[in-house]
Amino acid sequence: MTFRKLVLFLISFVCQFALAQNDSIQYLQEVKVSDTKLKNFSNTQSVQVLTDSIINKNQSSLTSLLNCNTVIYFKENGLGMVSSPSFRGTTAQQTAVIWNGININSQLLGQSDFNTLTTRDFKDITVRAGGGSVIYGSSAIGGSIHLNNELDFTNKFENNLRVNYGSFNIYGVNYKINLSDEKFSFQASISRNASDNDYEYVDSDWKNLNGQYYNTSLNTTFGYKINNNNYLKFYSQFFDSERHFSVIFPSEVKTKYRDFNTRNMLEWSSFFGRFTSKVKMAALSEKYKYFANIASDSHTFGEVKTYVGKYDLAFDVNNDIKLNTVLDYTRNDGNGSGIRSEKRDIASASLLLKHKLMEKLIYEASIRKELTDNYKSPLLFSAGASYAFADFYTLKINGSKNFRIPSFNDLYWQPGGNENLKPESSYQAEVGNDFHFKNFRFTLTGYVIDIDDMLRWVPTGDFWSPVNTDKVKTYGAEAILNWSKSFGKHQFALNGTYAYTVSENQETKKQLIYVPYHKATSSLAYSYRKFSADYQFLYNGEVFTRSDNNSRYNLDAYFVSNASVGYDFGQKNTYQLGFQVLNLFNEKYASVESRFLPGRNFNVYLTLKF
Repeated sequence: MTFRKLVLFLISFVCQFALAQNDSIQYLQEVKVSDTKLKNFSNTQSVQVLTDSIINKNQSSLTSLLNCNTVIYFKENGLGMVSSPSFRGTTAQQTAVIWNGININSQLLGQSDFNTLTTRDFKDITVRAGGGSVIYGSSAIGGSIHLNNELDFTNKFENNLRVNYGSFNIYGVNYKINLSDEKFSFQASISRNASDNDYEYVDSDWKNLNGQYYNTSLNTTFGYKINNNNYLKFYSQFFDSERHFSVIFPSEVKTKYRDFNTRNMLEWSSFFGRFTSKVKMAALSEKYKYFANIASDSHTFGEVKTYVGKYDLAFDVNNDIKLNTVLDYTRNDGNGSGIRSEKRDIASASLLLKHKLMEKLIYEASIRKELTDNYKSPLLFSAGASYAFADFYTLKINGSKNFRIPSFNDLYWQPGGNENLKPESSYQAEVGNDFHFKNFRFTLTGYVIDIDDMLRWVPTGDFWSPVNTDKVKTYGAEAILNWSKSFGKHQFALNGTYAYTVSENQETKKQLIYVPYHKATSSLAYSYRKFSADYQFLYNGEVFTRSDNNSRYNLDAYFVSNASVGYDFGQKNTYQLGFQVLNLFNEKYASVESRFLPGRNFNVYLTLKF
């Protein structure tokens, strides 16, 4: 039934191009990145790019990078443990993670664990705030995180090795190779991170127990230029990890958790006249094993295999108008100890428009519809405009409808799964102000989000079951600042973010748990010749841990600082030795109740580029 609907649906979207002329004009070919829609259809929303220079200054986990450089709040069950975000006051399931244009949120949980994603495997990481479900599907309500691997076809041979060692016997190794010419392009990255994770709690005799972990990831990207109009690219990622979940009391039974995730995608890009065609075929898998007692081999497990077929056809009507149709078919095949074996087929079609109406004015509009037998999908839309009132000031407005589909656990968990669930849906609007003067940029964005049918697990007799109960309203403001300046051989860079967030249950008028009203980050970097230094701080306001906002159980606000220095001993190549102090002022803090994070600790690293 789904397949027949898909055929009719796709024909209706494709036929609009059948009458278009194919002239001989050749346009600039987007061959570097797979996710070109992030660049072409995000002109009316807040987008923050974290380059490799920022990535390399932070710890290897995606949690650490985003927590210290963006407005996103993270709750982390101890260093290296389960980590989940709250973006613009939404839940972890309402933040999408996009890998080279493909949504990779867990089909079991509906979210990504940000401590199972290592940052050094990617060239750039981009944060796109606000609704994005029209382009990226489920979960893109609060925003989306984009992990991209770029390819180019120039003569290049680069090697990069970074090793680090620090407190709690923590160590990390990352090796990257980049090899390309005019015909081939190849990148590979392998990372290994591990720690005993046995840190002492600040101002306490207690110690983090059973917190050891390791993870290994392998990323490869391969490109082949068939001719000037056709490119083949293959992306692959493997991730394997084991974490012993920290216990609060020594008498607790010790547990552990294993993850094994694979992602493979083949892409064929073609350029002909005013058309750009991309075909993607992806196979993803996620698998976990949970050991309720590490002294026993007995465990529970869950596994989902996902297959994605995507066709992306862009048409440049002229130099000012771009149309883009995206057709997508996804199959999920899941099973496990707690869920029965189930398959889910989802087809979707999107139509995107960008029009540069005049030199200073751009507007965007898009729609998306999904077809599936598992839930009733709403019609999604997005519209926005960007107007440059002056050389230094641009106003952006955007409105959209977005959604989050129920996960496999929500639908099929035994006992308790509810197959009658509706997707969570949201209406949202934002207004952005972008100021830029030479080396200075400042953005200020206000937003409001109304979320209906939020899923919540509630007791229903002998077990818990998910239901569509809550209506949530989120509103707030975000500010992002970037400044850089050179004085001779002295270079300075200042970055900062601030978020004010109100996220209320409309029935109780209470703030959602684990959503701070205030969060701020800042970093100051300085370099002179071969010497570099930087200072970084993170402020999180107090958060509620109870839905009734009982102040007795609040988590206190905290202020955490990091500092580092480095020196490059190389002449022709880079041989940089560096030293970092994390939690410089030995702050006692936790982002999850009773799950304290480390006090002052140290890390030394060596980076070789040749």
